[in-house]
Amino acid sequence: MDTRARGIGWTQLHDAQRFDAARCVYPQAVAARISLTSGTIRSGRLAGRYPAVATMVVFALVPYLVLSAALQPLQPIIAGDLHVSAQTLSLGTGMANAAYAVGTVLAVQFALLFPQRRMLVAYATLLVVGSVLVAAAQNAGTFIAGHVLQGLATSLMLIAAAPPLALGFGKERLRETAMIMNLCIFGAVALGPTIGGIQAHANGWRPLFWAVVAISVAALALTVLTFEDVPPLDRSAPRDPLAIGLATAGSVAAFYGASQLVTHRFLDAQAFVPLVVGIALLVVLIVYQARARRPLLTIRSMLTSTMPVAGIVVALFGAAASVSATALTAGVLAQRYGPLHVGLLFLPEFGGAVLTAVVLGLVLERRAVHYLPLAGMLLLAAGIAVFRIELPPSDGLALVASGLTGIGLGATVAPALFVAGFSLPSASLQRVFAIVELLRAVAAFMIAPVFAHFAATVGGDPIAGAGIALWIGLGLAIGGAAIGVLLYLLGGARPQTPRMDAFLDGNSPAWYSPPLLAAVRARSSPADVAEEPTRP
Repeated sequence: MDTRARGIGWTQLHDAQRFDAARCVYPQAVAARISLTSGTIRSGRLAGRYPAVATMVVFALVPYLVLSAALQPLQPIIAGDLHVSAQTLSLGTGMANAAYAVGTVLAVQFALLFPQRRMLVAYATLLVVGSVLVAAAQNAGTFIAGHVLQGLATSLMLIAAAPPLALGFGKERLRETAMIMNLCIFGAVALGPTIGGIQAHANGWRPLFWAVVAISVAALALTVLTFEDVPPLDRSAPRDPLAIGLATAGSVAAFYGASQLVTHRFLDAQAFVPLVVGIALLVVLIVYQARARRPLLTIRSMLTSTMPVAGIVVALFGAAASVSATALTAGVLAQRYGPLHVGLLFLPEFGGAVLTAVVLGLVLERRAVHYLPLAGMLLLAAGIAVFRIELPPSDGLALVASGLTGIGLGATVAPALFVAGFSLPSASLQRVFAIVELLRAVAAFMIAPVFAHFAATVGGDPIAGAGIALWIGLGLAIGGAAIGVLLYLLGGARPQTPRMDAFLDGNSPAWYSPPLLAAVRARSSPADVAEEPTRP
């Protein structure tokens, strides 16, 4: 018991049935015995209490994700106060988004080698430091450094805290966790334009950022109060500096290139070269991890199975289409209305995210969870089409379109990620979540400035350019839905009711996902395709 209490590693402890690898925590009875015999398991006063842990996750994730969508109307005010250019602020935002993307990979490496809950306290402290730097900034350097720390800390906490919340409280709480995560990630982004508009209407920006400081401090306090000390997942796991280096270099280069589009043309070397090189490095990362003998990220099993690939494709297309459409339309509306008016026009988007969070909770354990992403993509396409009817859209059209967009985004990305996650054993959920969130961050945050540049430079004027870009967003939504359905058909996949008990045990996926393109290969060479495993 003493050796296990000191932390041998994920695999050995799981084999010894002393450590619950899927949940990244010790079973309660075992933890109690370890605590009594070795004294190494230390717990906060609120440890093991679901409401406190869930609130901690909400406070950790919401601030940065709200800011990512709230900064657009605030940028002129921040630039004037700090005496910086729009290009400098764009660079700072890009580097913060790059830090968010890199943090997803770093969190997995740190979880394997270091006690995860201790690291979570460090991440929360980093979030507080970054938030204070931003709120108190008197120059561009301090503001950008703090915002970069906010992005990095948010993704570190997301990967460290979200999978244990989803898997550590049993089947009874999984539905609530799915709803909370949907609201944290997508509801926060949907609420951003409204919050940013309200703050911009007050002609200031620091009150919002000091509110973020208060929420970050609360997240740190809850991290300490819910603390449960457990060993690293696998101290014998290899360190993978190449994977981390590729993720870092690729994210920084790609987001740097995208941020330069404020003052440079797309084909200018200062923008185009780092953008293309960054994307190429991220592709190399995926290929390297797919071929590695002991990969840091779960790539191979995801890219060779039908449902995970379909889920990821739908999530990425949905994120790219929705974020770009919102940013483009907000920019067009800002030419007609003040920031408060524009922000209120996007309030139905948050209402749509709330609605779909409830729907996700209702269908999570049903076969209908497979159909929700498809319905979401169609509603997202409908929202973009309504935005496109008239530019700038009237108040009525904007309210309807933002509501449809919010419903579409909430019904698309999170359900698609659950479909992908349920297709693999829950013990790999943290690694799956990391790579998916890395790709989603690139799709959501990097494509938006590319679309904004496209809208400003194509079509003769910004409104005509925005209209063309919205057509592209509409094509992404419809194309993503079509590709997802086609992958199911070519793989011979069918919607199934998830077997949640088996999934939460960590021993098997929630359903059977056939190999990628299995139906095609079965018709071409039936003898080479393994039969589908017997379902319970």
